[in-house]
Amino acid sequence: MSDCIFCKIANGEIPSTKVYEDDLVLAFNDLEPQAPIHVLIIPKQHITSCDDITPDNSAVIAHIFEVAALLGKQFGLTNGYRIVNNCGEDGGQTVKHLHFHFMGGRQFGWPAG
Repeated sequence: MSDCIFCKIANGEIPSTKVYEDDLVLAFNDLEPQAPIHVLIIPKQHITSCDDITPDNSAVIAHIFEVAALLGKQFGLTNGYRIVNNCGEDGGQTVKHLHFHFMGGRQFGWPAG
């Protein structure tokens, strides 16, 4: 999508601080971190939200969680980390491109903390 900020980041049109990249996904530091480690993991393919996951594109979601496991090891998060997805307006999704917040480096409360 030509007006999607995350598509532009994935295409290299907008700079980001990349922490991981392969053919399917990109992970980069969040500009407004909510934890000492706060990375966004996005599929390079535009998928608007979790509501748009289908059998044709669901493999990239599994791959995102494989990348999350790699990031946990890369950042030495042996005590754990949090992965968050916001879906739709009521779920707090502000960028209409599927993304997962990978956060660690502190202890989290529930639900927000």
